[in-house]
Amino acid sequence: MEEVTFDPGLIQAIFKHIWTRRALEREKNEGNDGTDCEVGAGTSKRTRTTSANSNALKLSCELLRIFITEAVQRSAMIAEAEGAGKIEGTHLERILPQLLLDF
Repeated sequence: MEEVTFDPGLIQAIFKHIWTRRALEREKNEGNDGTDCEVGAGTSKRTRTTSANSNALKLSCELLRIFITEAVQRSAMIAEAEGAGKIEGTHLERILPQLLLDF
């Protein structure tokens, strides 16, 4: 049975949103100083589009699935140790520093 994972189209849309926002911030910070860094014939770094191939998207989806699963499992352990019936934000806050270090 195949594991349920995130939709690669959704992850790609999130990545594109972040890439676009960063490009706009970079343009705003740099201004129009005219120092385009040439990458190829007729293509500047500012006009080049960023993309991810399908394997990178699948890998990103799987990494995100594993990360979320681990966060839920660790938070559930903390909630169970405290005798809580459900996971709350405070449980996630307690496991997050070590989780981020582990990943």
